[in-house]
Amino acid sequence: MLITGTMRAYVCAQPVDMRKAIDGLVALVQPVFQADPLSGHLYVFVSRSRTKVKILYWDRHGFALWYKRLEQGRFPRPDELARRGLSLAELSAWLEGIDLSRTKRFKTLEISRVA
Repeated sequence: MLITGTMRAYVCAQPVDMRKAIDGLVALVQPVFQADPLSGHLYVFVSRSRTKVKILYWDRHGFALWYKRLEQGRFPRPDELARRGLSLAELSAWLEGIDLSRTKRFKTLEISRVA
């Protein structure tokens, strides 16, 4: 997987049937995210029980699908995350079980020169 700093992760707010494979998830990207599945961004789908996650992305030569199933616990609710794209760091934290709605980020600085 080629990871770049411009990649974003987009989370589906509604639960998705985890029996869907690559083609079924590709078909959901445009209507759910209003996005191009070939963009190279990550599209995150969560099961109703929030114990399974599938991440779909285009990897220069074809689609790839990453899948994680928790043996205990549940992923934090994706509702808030679905309203905006996530950085790869935020996605990683969410996959580790960190509830991002309860965290606080540093304010982004717009700097035009170095003093």
